[in-house]
Amino acid sequence: MLASMNTYSTNSIELNPGELSLALCRRVGSGQLQLQLSAAARALVEQSASMFAAAAAGEQAVYGVNTGFGKLASVRIDASQLAQLQHNLILSHAAGIGPPLPQAVVRLIMVLKLASFARGASGVRLLLTDMLEAMLAQDLLPVIPAQGSVGASGDLAPLAHLAAAMMGHGEMHYREQRMPAAQALQQAGLQPIEFAAKEGLAMINGTQVSTALALTALFQTHDLLCSALCTGALATDAGMGSSAPFAAVVQQLRGHQAQIDCAASLRELLTDSVIRQSHLEGDERVQDPYCLRCQPQVMGACLQLLRQAAAVLVIEACAVTDNPLLDLASGEIYSGGNFHAEPVAFAADQIALAIAEMGSISQRRIAMLIDPAMNYGLPAFLTPSPGLHSGFMIAEVTSAALMSENKQRSTPCSTDSIPTSANQEDHVSMACHAAYRLLAMNDNLAGIIAIEWLIAAQGVEMRQPLLTSPVLQAAIDSLRASVKRLQEDRFMSADIEQARSLVKSGALLQAGENVSLPTLEAASV
Repeated sequence: MLASMNTYSTNSIELNPGELSLALCRRVGSGQLQLQLSAAARALVEQSASMFAAAAAGEQAVYGVNTGFGKLASVRIDASQLAQLQHNLILSHAAGIGPPLPQAVVRLIMVLKLASFARGASGVRLLLTDMLEAMLAQDLLPVIPAQGSVGASGDLAPLAHLAAAMMGHGEMHYREQRMPAAQALQQAGLQPIEFAAKEGLAMINGTQVSTALALTALFQTHDLLCSALCTGALATDAGMGSSAPFAAVVQQLRGHQAQIDCAASLRELLTDSVIRQSHLEGDERVQDPYCLRCQPQVMGACLQLLRQAAAVLVIEACAVTDNPLLDLASGEIYSGGNFHAEPVAFAADQIALAIAEMGSISQRRIAMLIDPAMNYGLPAFLTPSPGLHSGFMIAEVTSAALMSENKQRSTPCSTDSIPTSANQEDHVSMACHAAYRLLAMNDNLAGIIAIEWLIAAQGVEMRQPLLTSPVLQAAIDSLRASVKRLQEDRFMSADIEQARSLVKSGALLQAGENVSLPTLEAASV
């Protein structure tokens, strides 16, 4: 979510195997909804746990159940040491460092673990899934360091911190306080868990951290895309741009649905603009700059990337990505590679490209509006007294800095790999890093959009007595409730940060709530 929401709720619905949707992922991450395994899912979990328990007691070597891990897979573990094996696995793998993941991401990680276990292929007991549900029900959230996963063999280090907290090690957030995990469990009335054979491995194998980060970033980026359509329309009016390039027929002739959807939103946003009506005729400009004219094409292409990423991530949210896996029908146990997060890495890289491009075209509109050679009659840097006052001169430079930082961060992560674990895990996805970097990129993009909002609102106000559309005027009013119009130079940083906070809270989306802004759902593609 864009906003830092503290809307934790006890509303609960049942989760059936394979039925986690984008909408549900967004709601559980924000704490608006609780999920509990359905009776059908619980039956599958119980059946798979019995089968794995039988395998652990048997003579055949089963990876991670009665053997060591990674390069140590050939080492057979005695039946009397299987619980100790899982205990040691978690503590040794809880090697993450860095700042803690946002709590919304941690909630989603835990829900994605439940969704994976619900498929009945992982061999964990109901005791484990019940504990995850109980922790979510009380918003008992482990502190998970952000750094340490290379996105293969599962998100091992961060998921080990989740599992370790369930054992009473590490730290948790509980009732808005950070405390030792053992203390948090005690206050919540929960007993630390002791993982049985395979359970520790099932907890740390999987792509849930990478996927939760990518989904969280996806929701943020989609909100920012819709916000950028609002500021783009506002900048179009401020620059006396034409809405003719947004005509439906132009988009239909190309045929990309995402472009069609973005153009429709731009047309709605500009409906009944007096500024636009004022220069329908007699405008000596034949064509506007690309940053205005090509908004449907650029934003539509970005939206298409987000929709493609969404289609991948919703599949991954329901997937079983640990190892080894059980086929309930045959009773066969398979060692595979579903923990390799390459699909998530590619999806995250797509989102990064969209973030960078949205910031790029927004920054170009900012640059256009402060330039008296381009802004169609507005004063330089949108200050009433250029020279004595510098107006938005350096705000534009800040937007350029944020844009370039995002361009640098958009370099693909999925093409990077390094052998790990004594060359046993010799090709990795870097999905966790790919997804984590999106959060900082979205913060930068929110800053660029905030600066465009400030500048475009100032430009429109300088067109008075001509008025923009009612929807765009609502966007200006929302800004002006917190940030005054710039008359004389003042401390600019505070204005930008306030506007960025408004962007992240969804203020532009609320101003345009009566406009059909484009959706993420793959059905729209």
